[in-house]
Amino acid sequence: MGSLAFALDLIATFAFAVVGARIAINRNMDYAGIILIALVASLTGGTLRNIFLGIAPSWLDQYQYFLAVIIAVIFALLAPSKKTVGLFILSIDTFGLAVAVVSGTQFALEKNAPFYSAALLGITTAVAGGLLRDVLCQVEPILLHRETIATSSALGALTFLTLDALALATSMCAIAAGAVVIAVRALSIRFDLNLPRAK
Repeated sequence: MGSLAFALDLIATFAFAVVGARIAINRNMDYAGIILIALVASLTGGTLRNIFLGIAPSWLDQYQYFLAVIIAVIFALLAPSKKTVGLFILSIDTFGLAVAVVSGTQFALEKNAPFYSAALLGITTAVAGGLLRDVLCQVEPILLHRETIATSSALGALTFLTLDALALATSMCAIAAGAVVIAVRALSIRFDLNLPRAK
């Protein structure tokens, strides 16, 4: 894995683990449950991405992923409020979403995945952990009903791929794609925007 993709993966791992741990705390889980949910929330997306690419999950031989999760769990436990996720945690989750989209898409491109596959793998990296986290915590999955998480991830992945095809520097592609993810999700939360629902 390239150094940029690895760094982004670790940042996303920490962010998703913090959110997973806080939700587990809010569900009154014990310490084992909190750690398990943090691991699931933070590692599922990257694991599925690698499996689909025919590569062993990165955490099998890189301890830094587990270190990031443990630090995130400690951070979540020591945070002042344990009753609500709060704006700060929501901001961390949004930032993690943006970073995961970028890292997943870039990693897929490094493995010579075609355009559409790289986009799908970028989205998978970003949303799979949160979906499984909510299922295990027995809460309605956010992915399926609000905040346009999948939509913002898709737009971010497409932004990265389009700019990369135009031969822009990888760092510029990453910044632009991350900004799109954050902007779309922030606007959807601020103005309560969602995709149309079936009647």
